[in-house]
Amino acid sequence: MKKYIFLSFILIFTGVTVFAQDTGDKAAFREYQPGYFQNFILKGISTFEQKSETPTVHRSLKMDFDGMKVPNDIDLYKKQWYNTPVSQGNTGSCWCFATTSFFESEIFRMTGKKVKLSEMFTVYWEYVEKAKYFVETRGESAFEQGSEANAVNRIWKTYGISPDTSYNGLSEGQVYHNHEKMYDEMNNYLKGVKKANAWNTDEVESTIRSILDHYMGRVPEMLTIDGKQVTPQYYLKFILKLNMDNYVDVMSLMQYPYFTYAEYPVEDNWWHSTEYLNVPLTDYMVILKKAIQKGYTLCIGGDVSEAGFDPSLQVAVVPSFDIPTTSINEAARQFRFSNKTTTDDHGVHLVGIYEKDGETWYLIKDSGSGSRNCGKEHKNFGFYFFREDYIKLKIMDFMVHKDMLKDIMGKVK
Repeated sequence: MKKYIFLSFILIFTGVTVFAQDTGDKAAFREYQPGYFQNFILKGISTFEQKSETPTVHRSLKMDFDGMKVPNDIDLYKKQWYNTPVSQGNTGSCWCFATTSFFESEIFRMTGKKVKLSEMFTVYWEYVEKAKYFVETRGESAFEQGSEANAVNRIWKTYGISPDTSYNGLSEGQVYHNHEKMYDEMNNYLKGVKKANAWNTDEVESTIRSILDHYMGRVPEMLTIDGKQVTPQYYLKFILKLNMDNYVDVMSLMQYPYFTYAEYPVEDNWWHSTEYLNVPLTDYMVILKKAIQKGYTLCIGGDVSEAGFDPSLQVAVVPSFDIPTTSINEAARQFRFSNKTTTDDHGVHLVGIYEKDGETWYLIKDSGSGSRNCGKEHKNFGFYFFREDYIKLKIMDFMVHKDMLKDIMGKVK
């Protein structure tokens, strides 16, 4: 899932309003203006040079929320425990920030421990694994910044995990992560490997790690935990007490038989994982809602480039001019995924629920910039509020503890 950087912009009405129908939601063309990403993250990166020329004006058709009451107040929600939202900076690593946050909440739910884990420890090894697979496939696999939630499970099973205090991937004095130059250097190197047909796995891994070491620092082989030296693998298994096999990725696509495991067919599933449990949409929504009501959180992923996704209000709904809520079903969901109007571009952490007047809303912890346009001092800083219809149509998968799947596992083939 890749972060949509320009969702960080603050949306401003241009005054041109379009009505989808007399009784439906309104739409308006809006201009994008610089938001948290430009005003804080880029200015906090030393390599950023602010351009003096007039910025290009971007306009797009968005839902007009004028006059609509939305529960965009974090205090309204029944919440499970989570760490304070962390910015992913100028990286495409939302998948790791969301899933790491999810596992931090899981550790607290099961042990009562509040820990802050290192996103960059996982990102480091994910790049190494991507480079090795690039060699294995002779340059046919994707080498991008994005990935999926279950990449975290796969990396931790092999390499373990580190506390953020032992490895944060930041250079001295660096405030925000910035992987632009690092990624370009690795990507250009691998293009050269492919052009030269130089498929030496050890050499490629060594070179990729030297680039990562330069920009992020070397990952620790040993950790000091409560005065004791342990490996990252020991820390995961015996101190955090996480069993990575207890977590399941769930999707709902008509293109596969239900109650079977299948591949999630998106580019960020670059290693072609076939461990996604495919269930009917009704079950998909029941599992998700039951989980958050019973004290579990979920890592979710899907499309945030929609007309009803509003970073200025920090809310996401499906406008009636897209599709009426009552018409959202498996076919509508599959139709948009098949024609690529639904994509997989962002991963977030679902941590709370609010129900009133027949509507269900979900509290979403986010590492992207759009959720920060309200300002650092605002209580909603780092959060979104998703109405249930948005999840039903646009959130394509989620990760949850297997305890929440007991009611359906008897149907799994």
